[in-house]
Amino acid sequence: MAKGKKKRAPKPKAATVEYVDREGNILSLRESLSAGTIAKLSEGPATAATSREDAWRRRSELLFERLAVSWEIAGLPLDDQKILLGRYRMADPVTQQWVRETIAAHIERHIPKLAGW
Repeated sequence: MAKGKKKRAPKPKAATVEYVDREGNILSLRESLSAGTIAKLSEGPATAATSREDAWRRRSELLFERLAVSWEIAGLPLDDQKILLGRYRMADPVTQQWVRETIAAHIERHIPKLAGW
């Protein structure tokens, strides 16, 4: 006799904070992260061959992946994680800098364990 799948209770949605850029685009970030995610983000580069720039870029992307819940750009809401990351990667340097600075300020305020790296 086959066992039925147990139905899981839906996870409560994480609290989010919205940030608006000069053009009115809205980036919504998780207010907190799990201890496991914080530990993963605190790890160093995977290999010794990873350049400093590669490690910095990967950490920036990991932070974005873990924190970004949605990003409304020109009235179009994006909330699929793959699309969000792709949009971040395609963004112009000014937009990427705004996102990085916004995430850095967000971490300082809401997740101080990650601040300063």
